[in-house]
Amino acid sequence: MTSAQMYARLLASDASCNGRFFFGVQTTGIYCLPSCRARKPRRENVRFFPTVEAARAAGLRACRKCHPDDFARGADPVLEQIETLAAEVRTTPSAFADVPALVRRSGFGATRLFEFFRQHFHTTPAEYLLRARLEAAKFQLLQSDATVAEIAYTVGFETLSAFHENFRRLNGLTPASYRALRNARAFTVALPENYPLPYLKRALSRDPQSLTERLTGDTYHACVRLDGAPARIAVELRPDELRVMLPAGSATTAHALIVGLAGLTQDAPAFARLAKRLGFARLVAGRENLRISQTPSVFDGLVWAVIGQQINFAFACVLKRRLTELVSTEFADGLYAPPTPDAIARLDPAQLLPLQFSRQKADYLINVSRLVASGQLDLAALPSQSALRAERTLLAVRGLGPWSVNYLLMRSLGFLDCVPLGDTGVTSGLQTLFRLDHRPERDETVQLMRAFSPYRSLATTHLWQLDRPLP
Repeated sequence: MTSAQMYARLLASDASCNGRFFFGVQTTGIYCLPSCRARKPRRENVRFFPTVEAARAAGLRACRKCHPDDFARGADPVLEQIETLAAEVRTTPSAFADVPALVRRSGFGATRLFEFFRQHFHTTPAEYLLRARLEAAKFQLLQSDATVAEIAYTVGFETLSAFHENFRRLNGLTPASYRALRNARAFTVALPENYPLPYLKRALSRDPQSLTERLTGDTYHACVRLDGAPARIAVELRPDELRVMLPAGSATTAHALIVGLAGLTQDAPAFARLAKRLGFARLVAGRENLRISQTPSVFDGLVWAVIGQQINFAFACVLKRRLTELVSTEFADGLYAPPTPDAIARLDPAQLLPLQFSRQKADYLINVSRLVASGQLDLAALPSQSALRAERTLLAVRGLGPWSVNYLLMRSLGFLDCVPLGDTGVTSGLQTLFRLDHRPERDETVQLMRAFSPYRSLATTHLWQLDRPLP
């Protein structure tokens, strides 16, 4: 990288350049990571270094805000403290009566803790605690015979009404209905008021020739993996609810998949309010409750992220279908079971070349599948990790760059403050929204999207729809 390129990256606080170089500021005598959020220095006062040792040799000292020495040796004390606290909350949410209890346990001030949770988990401490309580309640509803009221108070809710209201809001079911999933072959998930169902239908039928899913009228059929085994599900899409039927498989696993498919846990109204406050009501007009439809599994999102690199969506669909035909078999009613990591890992790159995969794309796809199949890349662990930890884990994988990783964080892991930089749909949408005479480059995209934090993932999905006709 040239000095000009490195300076542009530090101005953008580009975390993907952390470790690639460090910069020092002669006027303060401090050296930092490119992602440091401290006040940006003037170009004439900046020097660049390949290592922290080189920066120290020049007489500079480490920044106390971004801790470059910790990063260089693979440590991140602040992140580790926040992750430890988050793990305690998930394990025993009832141990924390409220957010002040979290603040006391953390050792940080309330403002700093709020900032850290926004940065690392894309949520607030209060919302993180609420969801941990609900997850603990879901586990007890399935595993114990305690009453709903007993469970609500055990996990930390002060009132039964608050428990019921939040449980239904994020799960589309009452606690009693969720417990009934233990022996269910059908269930109904309630949709939020004014849910934009036509946009969900568009998302579910984006590849009309898909081998693993299809939308026929108002019914969505898909072959998915429930607890590791292929299963066929049918979902009737109604204005205020989704009626789910499955001949076999775990209904609780299917419920989690449907909640992700409909994006029920995302705070779409909060983003709509932010957009209007910023003067961008037209960005959300007619779709204020639009959510990001999550992929059926993290591995499915990973496959899409690799296949979709630097090609248009239509061709990505073609490659995905060809891959499915190669490694999967028909399961039921013309639907194929989704490809597994093991099946792709057994391939040789030469087998994908006749399918029009580039040599590089074939190598990347098989390499990442082998990492997953061998357990070296634990996809099941990613959803409970911080966004930063998950990002670092994925960026370390050959073939996954910032676009792929942010796409995966957003569409498969549910993080709400991501931007798939370089995405043509995002840049086209920004050009329309800001009435620019050009499509913004990377740095301008970062700057323009910053206004939508902490909901940049939701901003992204609205930008994808901005230049498209109404569904």
